[in-house]
Amino acid sequence: MFQLLSRSLPNLFTLGNLICGVSAITLNNEGFIREAALVIFLAALFDFFDGRVARKLKVNSEFGVELDSLADVVSFGVAPALIFHTITPHSIFAQLAFILFPTLGALRLARFSAKPTVGHFIGIPITLAGLIVAGMEVFLYTNTWIVLILAILMISPIKVKKF
Repeated sequence: MFQLLSRSLPNLFTLGNLICGVSAITLNNEGFIREAALVIFLAALFDFFDGRVARKLKVNSEFGVELDSLADVVSFGVAPALIFHTITPHSIFAQLAFILFPTLGALRLARFSAKPTVGHFIGIPITLAGLIVAGMEVFLYTNTWIVLILAILMISPIKVKKF
């Protein structure tokens, strides 16, 4: 029983991340935009712990890595993009940022899955980019150029030290 729980625990954290992402989308659609942004920050806590718990318990799995990427696309790609779309005056650049942010975030995660790195990320992590975009709502600030730049930085060749 303990072995089953220890193998499942990291994925439960990942599912917590995913549930937060879906909840953020729902809250945004219901007009609770600030709450949606705050739930994305909660998703980051789950995301922070899932991999650490897996490594600590020595239960890393390919399934867990893939589930984590899917959860991250929802929580830190789609959900922040929807919040941005809701709070930003509409323009062609805002629409472009809304589309590119989750799309390039997904590409970044696919690249990470195909070519994992040790000690660093290539491109800024989608979690960081998503938190910055969600933070725009929390701090009552929006800037289309920042979202576009973050989207591009996610697929850029820059190295970012893992924390």
